[in-house]
Amino acid sequence: MIVSAAVAIFLVAYAFIATERIDRVAAALGGVAAMTVLGLVDADSAFFDHETGVDWNVIFLLFGMMVIVSILKQTGLFEYLALWSARASRGRPARLLTLLIIVTATASALLDNVTTVLLVAPVTLSVCRRLGLPSAPYLISLVFASNIGGTATLIGDPPNIIIASRAGLSFNDFLVHTLPVTVLIVAGLVLLCRLLFRRQLGEVGELAAAAMQEVDPGAAITDRRRLTSCLVVLSIVMLAFGLHTVLHLDPSVVAMLGAGAMVLVSRTSSQEFLEEVEWGTLVFFMALFVLVGGLVEVGVIGELGERAAAAFGGQDLLAASSLLFGSAIVGGFVDNIPYTAAMVPIVQDLVAGSGNPGSGNPLWWAFALGADLGGNTTAVAAGANVVVLGIAHKAGEPISFWRFTKYGLVVTFASLCVAWLYVWLRYFVI
Repeated sequence: MIVSAAVAIFLVAYAFIATERIDRVAAALGGVAAMTVLGLVDADSAFFDHETGVDWNVIFLLFGMMVIVSILKQTGLFEYLALWSARASRGRPARLLTLLIIVTATASALLDNVTTVLLVAPVTLSVCRRLGLPSAPYLISLVFASNIGGTATLIGDPPNIIIASRAGLSFNDFLVHTLPVTVLIVAGLVLLCRLLFRRQLGEVGELAAAAMQEVDPGAAITDRRRLTSCLVVLSIVMLAFGLHTVLHLDPSVVAMLGAGAMVLVSRTSSQEFLEEVEWGTLVFFMALFVLVGGLVEVGVIGELGERAAAAFGGQDLLAASSLLFGSAIVGGFVDNIPYTAAMVPIVQDLVAGSGNPGSGNPLWWAFALGADLGGNTTAVAAGANVVVLGIAHKAGEPISFWRFTKYGLVVTFASLCVAWLYVWLRYFVI
């Protein structure tokens, strides 16, 4: 009876999160409240138990990076990069598309996807209007680039942070295993977007192109001294992420130290750097961990893990392929964050049964690639998608669900094919 009730609560909460009938934070907290009433959750299991409680490493890593991004945003760095791309394109639409994809993908590897598109999309809209270009191809391409670019690093996409914490994977593990395939997929995305949008890119008038050449990207920088000091801190943070196994510092500690250092060198007030922190996202993550912990507590997750291990029976290629494509399909219709949180314990059991529990196990990387790349499938598959479509609608240039999705399906399928070939060749052939 208790098991059935726990599963029912989780499924109802998940359904509300997926359909967005009510706010996702409210849905997750409602599920936690119901489990608490049933006695499945208490203070010890929610806040202190490693298996069933909140993963504080994930929460503080996210918080630290949010503070860092908040301060960087105030320097005008991201507007500078977007304007630089527009000027460097010399008014050529296809070249502008290429530069924006590369800038967005690179930024998303260092920041989270939603923050990246929030910073770059408004500037892209402004540039398109100056050049007389339709904004939809550029905004849609930005979404694709942000979701793919975030695959490259531990901090680039929330699913990666969850997976890394539970699997004990380091920042360098992601650089070794996901960065190479991400570079390949981004290169393919450039070619694919130029093909998909070839009829919509149009031509830029000579006057508009000349006006864009006169744009000074440096004017976007509000305080060069602050920007320099912040970039120094960011570089040290990235270096510390790469050396955290040598320094014996968890990524969450590195992020918090980096946030503190950036606050000091930038002399930013608490009101300024805290106003950009996505408190709702942090609460949502905490509630998700407790919800999944409730299923772990009653043995549901363990049972599913055992059944999955028995079904694949040591067939790692079949398991990796199922995780890659299955995660992308499911993640295409529901937010990939709750999906990842629910699946991590099951994949953990699969990895344990494969006889290769180390960071080189292909199951972890197939899972991460599928969860990340599936974010491009539909207009609601990832937070960045929803944010950009909202920005476009507010600007009077709406992008419909089906317009986005028809391109998203093509990009996701092509990305998954490249990812599958990479997993097969790297882990099962070479």
